Amino acid sequence: MKLTIERSALLGALSHEQGVVERRNTIPILSNILLEAAEGGLSLTATDMDLAVIETVPASVGTAGAVTVAAHTFYDIVRKLPDGAQIELDASGEGDQMSLVAGRSRFTLQTLPTADFPVMTSGDLPFKYALDADQLRSIIDRTRFAISTEETRYYLNGIYLHTKEQDGKHVLRAVATDGHRLARVEIDLPDGAAGMPGVIIPRKTVVELRKLIDEAEGPIDIALSDTKVRFSFQNAVLTSKLIDGTFPDYERVIPEGNDKCLTVECAQFADAVDRVATISTEKSRAVKLNIDQNALTLSASSPDSGTAVEELPVDYEKDGIEIGFNSRYLLDITQQIGAGTAEFSMADAASPTIVRDESDKSALYVLMPMRV
Repeated sequence: MKLTIERSALLGALSHEQGVVERRNTIPILSNILLEAAEGGLSLTATDMDLAVIETVPASVGTAGAVTVAAHTFYDIVRKLPDGAQIELDASGEGDQMSLVAGRSRFTLQTLPTADFPVMTSGDLPFKYALDADQLRSIIDRTRFAISTEETRYYLNGIYLHTKEQDGKHVLRAVATDGHRLARVEIDLPDGAAGMPGVIIPRKTVVELRKLIDEAEGPIDIALSDTKVRFSFQNAVLTSKLIDGTFPDYERVIPEGNDKCLTVECAQFADAVDRVATISTEKSRAVKLNIDQNALTLSASSPDSGTAVEELPVDYEKDGIEIGFNSRYLLDITQQIGAGTAEFSMADAASPTIVRDESDKSALYVLMPMRV
């Protein structure tokens, strides 16, 4: 294999690939990425046996061939080369090495046999549809913050993607929850998604998928079965196993009788929460909301730091209520609403609160209060 490639093209692909490769591996070949040079391009493949990303970038190929090299070492070398550098890769010699030359820099990297590199097949994926890059980006961004990191409840370690009939029409819905907060987003059901099984896309897959979407435009093809999913981009393909588990009946935790409704300018509210939370203890991060007629008082206190209080004008006309929340969770949700108006629907200080963007009802967030 012999080729010349521009640094920025190679670095962009490697930044996606190296995220798939685990830092510690008991199987040496899984620390490597597969480089395959063919006419007009270089294909890079990384896998951890649960997730695989294949990306193709333009290159001037002198001799076609394939080789595997250590992913993180290769990435670090390319990252430290000067911008605009032309990189020559050569694995056409004898032995198990690949040379990398860029300007006055020369590296020799150890390789492993390409025959040992595992191929992750997607199998039959009967359900196929397409989502616009902006749609998929929005779905992920508005749910992934609520994915659980608790490994014992592995079925919560991802985004639950499924179809649902809502108010007489069919929608594609994404849900994530960690037991303390829940995020639910829905869009019109795309053509081809009808009848698809409910699937749980793992957290690591969501992270790597989100990186690829940043540079994508237009439609992204999605194909899935009940065990695997594949996302196809213009020059990349991500294939992943799905979490083998049953997502809980999340609709049971979405309250229906919350009659105390507060609306507030979201950015103003988020800034105030952030300021007041500076005082709250690191462990609980608790912020108290004291709500009365068209007035909100935010407060926090800790034995070591003191107290903080801030008042905000709000739209609220029910009986007064005092309720506490984890400030980090509040900020995660308000970040999704951004510059809009946030609508809080509450029942009492101990029941789940619903938060929505007043101008966009496609997303719903549920937040459990805490004692303060």
